[in-house]
Amino acid sequence: MHLPDPAPAREQTPTHARHRRRRWATRGLAIGAAGAIILTAGLWAERREYGLLTDGIRRSMEVQTLGLRGAVAHHSFLPFTTARYPDVAALLAAPADAALLQQVNTYLAEVNRRTGSDALYLMDLQGRTLAASNWADPNGFVGQRYANRPYFIEARAGGSGRFYGVGKTTGIPGLFIAAPVRQGDAVIGVVAVKVSLQAIESAWAGVRDPVLLSDEHGVVFLGTPAAWLYRATRPLSAQELDWIVRHQQYGDRGQFPPLPWQVERSVGQAGYRVQVDGPASTGAPAGRYVAIDETLPDLGWTLTVMADLAPVTLARNLAWALTSLMMGVLLLGGLYWRLRERRFVEQGQARAELEIRVQSRTQELRSAHAFRKAMEDSLLVGMRARDLQGRIVYVNPALCDMVGYRADQLVGELPPYPYWHPEDLDQHWQASNEALSGRAALTGFESRLRHRDGHDVHTMVYTAPLVDAAGQHSGWMSSVVDISAQKQAESQQRELGAQLQHSARLASLGELASTLAHELNQPLMALASFAGAARAFADQGQHALLVASLADIQAQAQRAGQIVKRIRGFVKRQTRGVERCALDALVDSVLTLMQPELRLRQTRVSCRLPPDLPAVAGDRVLLEQVVLNLVLNSLQAMQGLAADRRTIEIDGGVADGSVWLRIADRGPGVAEAVVPRLFEPFFTTRDDGLGLGLNICRTIVESHRGRLGFAPRDGGGAVFTVHLPTDPPDDPPTP
Repeated sequence: MHLPDPAPAREQTPTHARHRRRRWATRGLAIGAAGAIILTAGLWAERREYGLLTDGIRRSMEVQTLGLRGAVAHHSFLPFTTARYPDVAALLAAPADAALLQQVNTYLAEVNRRTGSDALYLMDLQGRTLAASNWADPNGFVGQRYANRPYFIEARAGGSGRFYGVGKTTGIPGLFIAAPVRQGDAVIGVVAVKVSLQAIESAWAGVRDPVLLSDEHGVVFLGTPAAWLYRATRPLSAQELDWIVRHQQYGDRGQFPPLPWQVERSVGQAGYRVQVDGPASTGAPAGRYVAIDETLPDLGWTLTVMADLAPVTLARNLAWALTSLMMGVLLLGGLYWRLRERRFVEQGQARAELEIRVQSRTQELRSAHAFRKAMEDSLLVGMRARDLQGRIVYVNPALCDMVGYRADQLVGELPPYPYWHPEDLDQHWQASNEALSGRAALTGFESRLRHRDGHDVHTMVYTAPLVDAAGQHSGWMSSVVDISAQKQAESQQRELGAQLQHSARLASLGELASTLAHELNQPLMALASFAGAARAFADQGQHALLVASLADIQAQAQRAGQIVKRIRGFVKRQTRGVERCALDALVDSVLTLMQPELRLRQTRVSCRLPPDLPAVAGDRVLLEQVVLNLVLNSLQAMQGLAADRRTIEIDGGVADGSVWLRIADRGPGVAEAVVPRLFEPFFTTRDDGLGLGLNICRTIVESHRGRLGFAPRDGGGAVFTVHLPTDPPDDPPTP
């Protein structure tokens, strides 16, 4: 401090006092200015460090968000693709079919193995699991019921279900994604996949600062530290607690205490500050943190990433100290610059560490992308992605193999595509326009394609919106399933059915052959007798008797012709499609054909059909074959009875909108052990039988949307009842 020169007291004292007041005023102003500068510098440094810290949190959050969405998107398509697998719908229609059940279990296990999901399983409309990828495991899902789980409820209602919770069977948490199985417009079952987020949880375990993932109720279900799991970020209402407990989202947990922290929010400041008191009760180090929430609306979750506020406080204190030192002692400037350089080095190290973490996360995303691409390349289902204008932006190898074009020959193409069938261009344009406008049928549509080598490929196409990472609709994704083999199998099945029907008619005719031969023998013998009489009358000149004999010859010839005509018609006649058929006329036609057999076997037919019985819509030839086979079975059943007991009873009526026709006999009936196999193909109790008659009868009746039933007759015998609807069918019967 500068001291004034000595002077006489009377001259120096007033001046000294003024200088001293000025010095204190200057010092006060300097101290105030220095304090303001120091305070401003500290606040500036705090805001700057806070901005750097929040920027780092946001970059980390972007990486975590990509990882979460990647894990979910990696398996989101599985339920929808599996739900369209033909055997899945077939199993829902016939859950007791053991062979079909084994096929579906094997298919689900293979798909689950290829995709790396935890479990893939199929449920009926009551939530009972019919088939699962873990069907062979002791804790497998087969037989378990999940009707109360939200993902099942949403998928059963026709939407897509997504739900994170603790597994009811295994007790292991996971993400459940479900899709409906449809038959036409109706939902007939639900396919669900369970996805583990263990890889993400393991990655977060190595992170220094807390990372939390909470559901729509605010309950933390994934993150670090582990002590914060199943705690709530806000108080839960009674309705929310009831919903969580009712759906057993987190197992037997019914209470979710709040997180042990205090939150401070500031207007205009990114994120919010969190005060954690101590590690004993919280599981996290004590201190102050800054936290930022990121809402994931497509998943219904909230991601919270936190970072320690210590660097911010340190930056503020350093700014205060450095500024104070700079303002107080210029000689300490060297130390200040050295500290500043060290601060820059620390920031560089922090940035380098952050860059390393970003590169690591980027490499993980690349690996995930490579895995997903390998999985897509291994699919048997063709995948095609288009933008909003219809330009192809992606195809997988399965689609390239299906149409014969390479990926580089298809990507970038606009409609019409080179694999469109030239005979179906109108249908292709219509289907493409409907898909691009969002009106594609959820159940898919058939499309015939032309392979590059010229052969036809029959496919089923399913289209769904394509959403990018920002949640924006960017195009359309189509799954293309090759059903050419299925089409060929259906054609072969129809041909085989027609051959079986013809064989059955020939078999029935063979059983009537001896009787028909006897029936033809009578007019032939009469012809010979009348011809001899005619010759004698001609020699005697008896003209009137000659004319009468010739008339008798003509009548007997016509009788023989009618018998032959009925036989030829039954054997060669082809079905004419759907027509209105009167059951009384149809039964009368069959009985006329079988009249010789009935006389030979001394069997009486009691036919009591109401005259006002409604006509049914069906194929007359196929329905006649049903009646013929049932009457012939009744004849054969009564071979061992006395002639006075051989009676076939035929009656009919109307009930519940359908016409029923009943054919009963008085034979020995059907053994109880045989009844379950009565309609099986190639099953017969006769030594000379083929075992096709009753099976073909049931197939024909069911193709007319009816049913064929059996019941024992009171007093002995068998009763077969045919039920046919009176309204016309939408499609012609194809047994």
